[in-house]
Amino acid sequence: MENIKIIHIEETGSTNDFLKTYAGEQGAKMTVVVADYQHAGRGQGGNSWSSEAGKNLLFSIKTRPRGVPVNRQYVMLEAKALSIKKTLDSLLGSDGVTIKWPNDIYFHDGKVGGTISECLIGGERIKDCIIGTGLNVNQQSFPADIPNPTSLYNITGVEKDRDAILTDVLSNFEVYLDMVNSGKLDQVHTLYSESLYRLQGVYLFKDVKGDFLASIDHVEPDGHIVLRRLGGKLSRYAFKEVAFIT
Repeated sequence: MENIKIIHIEETGSTNDFLKTYAGEQGAKMTVVVADYQHAGRGQGGNSWSSEAGKNLLFSIKTRPRGVPVNRQYVMLEAKALSIKKTLDSLLGSDGVTIKWPNDIYFHDGKVGGTISECLIGGERIKDCIIGTGLNVNQQSFPADIPNPTSLYNITGVEKDRDAILTDVLSNFEVYLDMVNSGKLDQVHTLYSESLYRLQGVYLFKDVKGDFLASIDHVEPDGHIVLRRLGGKLSRYAFKEVAFIT
């Protein structure tokens, strides 16, 4: 992996915030910061992220994608989620690993990780993008208030090498980033859409009006999800406007 600068730190508030104040490396395709512990980890939409020190993989990537329109910045989150899925496919098998809209990584019905993407706008294009990930690797137990968490250790019963997993994720992300930089945004979006959790079937969801049954019709390139209710009505939602009921 050429032109990738990796910084290891013991502790920080959040790896995304660290990179916001870090200028990055001249000529680096990506600057990556990896922490053993975050005392203010964040998930998408302001959610918190809890992780046992030294057990999991907590890292953020700062990169400068080429030619990505503002209304397509969601593709950066898609690329990162796909890179994690591809890594876990090789460890766990591809039939169980999915991406729960918009940003969570699932193994069957257990949450293994999540991703947050924060992009800086320059005119009508994306200037810089920081994509952070928390991946549950060797943690064995979780706080009771965290919904359906799991880890690679819980799934396999074997501790994993966090550095080896990071190397694989970065290698995979480089492939998807190259697709983005070459203008293949729709191909990345299609791969993401095909990898969605509960893509097939009718499930229970909840919005401000209450619970309802629906299936996933599609996810739009800007990140909105469109659900097809029983009877055929389509409902469009942004993140936090609708939730899966497990």
